[in-house]
Amino acid sequence: MTSTSPLGQVPPVRTMGTPRLTLGLDSGRGSRLDFLTHQALHGDMPRLSVDDLMTMAGLADLRGKGGAGFPFARKLQAVVRSAQRRRSPVRVVVNATEGEPAAAKDLMLLTRAPHLILDGAELTARALNAPEITIGIACGDAGEKSLLAAIDERASDIAVQVVRMPDRFISGEGGALVRGINGQTPIPPGRKIRASDRGVDGLPTMLSNAETFAQLSLIAALGADQYSTIGVPSEPGTVLLSVSGSAKSPAVVECPSGTPLSDVLVACHAPVGRGVLVGGYHGTWLRPDAVERAVVSRAGMEAVGAVLGAGVVVPLGGDACPLEETALVLRYMAKESAMQCGPCFRGLPELARAFDALVEGEGDPEEVQRAAAVGNRRGACAHPDGTARMALSALEAFPDDVAAHRYDGGCGTSKPGVLPLPKDDSGLRLVLDWSRCDGHGLCAQLVPELIQLDRNGFPESPTMDVPEKLEEAAAKAVQMCPTLALRLDSAPSG
Repeated sequence: MTSTSPLGQVPPVRTMGTPRLTLGLDSGRGSRLDFLTHQALHGDMPRLSVDDLMTMAGLADLRGKGGAGFPFARKLQAVVRSAQRRRSPVRVVVNATEGEPAAAKDLMLLTRAPHLILDGAELTARALNAPEITIGIACGDAGEKSLLAAIDERASDIAVQVVRMPDRFISGEGGALVRGINGQTPIPPGRKIRASDRGVDGLPTMLSNAETFAQLSLIAALGADQYSTIGVPSEPGTVLLSVSGSAKSPAVVECPSGTPLSDVLVACHAPVGRGVLVGGYHGTWLRPDAVERAVVSRAGMEAVGAVLGAGVVVPLGGDACPLEETALVLRYMAKESAMQCGPCFRGLPELARAFDALVEGEGDPEEVQRAAAVGNRRGACAHPDGTARMALSALEAFPDDVAAHRYDGGCGTSKPGVLPLPKDDSGLRLVLDWSRCDGHGLCAQLVPELIQLDRNGFPESPTMDVPEKLEEAAAKAVQMCPTLALRLDSAPSG
């Protein structure tokens, strides 16, 4: 996969209301704020004890901005307790990997305001007496270049290590990042391991998202009371949203919590069309009536059946089919799994196939629902359940389109590619020639992870993307097919 941000390597910004994280940034793709300019705008960071830092973060109700929304103060407290119990040092890790294809807020901070991230991370490291900060990134050269330049400008006594992760969806999972930093394969660990207990080098680790550390620096600079003068009382401060899709002016938008979602879309000249995907590819489709009621906050999104997640907002517009767009994403998500548990290894490809069949008018919603239920919290991480949530939300949000595809062969619109996806420029595909296949079933025995047979004993799908770990088995299936009905091709790009 070749991944680029939908908003470019230096994302544009748009500010609604009083700028906080975007203070000093113009609306275009301007250069980043250097350290002197940053200090003039935000001042120097105070030095706080860990107790004061917890109190401050708690008063401002700072929560993780990577998607889970866990309270920062509670996570900090867990790290402190673990370190005291084990009598060990701690580590501080910034998660700026941003594996979501439609996300760009961390990339915006890295390229344009990296000192906000570094301020928050240093503030935390000093409070915890951590000697080093590790920042995980999976962005392009612009983000890494900007971050390294910012580190050099500061000449801090706290060491900062930058670790580049594979540019994959699952790289954004905290456990995958810790494994990557530790020199292991950067995939979710397969079982719940809190970084606060065993993180980098097996030590208690304070791990949080890049925007979270940037928001922490603002709370320290302004004070919790002043910080909370913007936004709704229950969720003070501002929110960063990555708005792309049908937007004529796509941007990373900073807005106060409580801002109507429709106002954000108007600011980005983004027609809603049939709906908006909120929360990224583990998120939820919203119908236009729900978009009108939705406000930008955790509670506001929950009120319309959605999650704010990492702040991804993708309006569909009027020219795209929501089911075709969802099918494209599901194929991508099936490829992006860690391939280490059944719900990902077999469940996600089956979900993608069931949704493809629905789009082609050869399946039904019940098949999609059955495929989506394969994970049901049994996966090694949240990837299968999150992907299933997005698929099921499409069935709920677009019943008319489901009926049109099921009974009429389509809904009359087709403009694929509104939802951002990486360019697929690698890998192999196993291709079946139906005219040669006699239904021997040997292929399903040789590579059951890829090939499932239908009730008549024939492979269910004519094309199957082959993960690297299954290339040898797929090649063997090709060689041993008695009717020469299988071949391996390069996966098409684009």
